[in-house]
Amino acid sequence: MRHGGDLAEAGAAFGVPPKGWLDLSTGVNPYAYQLPPFSSESLTRLPQKAALDRLLAAARKAYGWADDTPVCAGPGSQAMIQLLPYLRFRKTVVVLGPTYGEHAFQWARAGHEVREAKTLGEIGQPDVVVVVNPNNPTGRIASPKALAKVADELAARDGLLVIDEAFADANPDVSFGGRLNGRKAIVLRSFGKFFGLPGVRLGFAAGDEEMVTELAAELGPWPVSGPALEAGAAALGDEAWISSMRLRLSVEAMRLDDLLGACGFTIIGGTDLFRTARHARAPEIHAALARAGVWTRRFDERADELRFGLPGGDEAYERFATALRAAV
Repeated sequence: MRHGGDLAEAGAAFGVPPKGWLDLSTGVNPYAYQLPPFSSESLTRLPQKAALDRLLAAARKAYGWADDTPVCAGPGSQAMIQLLPYLRFRKTVVVLGPTYGEHAFQWARAGHEVREAKTLGEIGQPDVVVVVNPNNPTGRIASPKALAKVADELAARDGLLVIDEAFADANPDVSFGGRLNGRKAIVLRSFGKFFGLPGVRLGFAAGDEEMVTELAAELGPWPVSGPALEAGAAALGDEAWISSMRLRLSVEAMRLDDLLGACGFTIIGGTDLFRTARHARAPEIHAALARAGVWTRRFDERADELRFGLPGGDEAYERFATALRAAV
């Protein structure tokens, strides 16, 4: 199972459930931001630079980046993950793992020498270090202070630190944004997960001016759609919604903890958007949940682990709880 969210895979294996799928496999916020109507110009005109500038200003403020921080937008942080390896000649790359598999896959695909390290203390002296923070799927957090030390060590040998903060919105204290300060580092942010709008396809890269400039050039003159420009500016600028959603997600994550613990799972990590848990019968439970119309994230390399997103609302929670109790 390479990624969550593939309901075609689920349907092919288990059929389409009568009530439709309850998809808990992605870690996307089930309480999506309610967007205002798009302007007609967002669809009938090419994306405008003024709209892009408004979006980037909103991103800088929301993510705690300085006003002069180099930033570019693209069609999801996945696009940045795929492009970054091609902006460097062949290098040695260390990915802090286990983590989101696309990082190692894309750097290796671009011809780099890639290995995994379990801790920052094991990274050695590579040219590039990639850290997902908070980590997916373990929820491991590397402190901004520790990452700053890694960035400075890399800079001494013209290296690069890449920090994927796709799940940092719910816990802004872990963000490296306030420590960029001209460091040789790139921070990636995903819009869709926290705002519950992955279909908008919007993400950001901030940090090292040379790398951001090259990324922007690769993405071209219209890196995101007109509707995405408007959606991002509206959501990122809604400070009241962001603040209240952080609290709501924290409460929902604790509710999920209680259910998983009561059903015999050992929680090994997560963020306020998902929990990863261990159970000796995880493969059988995954299949039983799927037959009940609940799709979860399993891991081929760690068969006793499952990742659960938040169900979202009482009805979905009760559907999941009923299916899980029956499965265990």
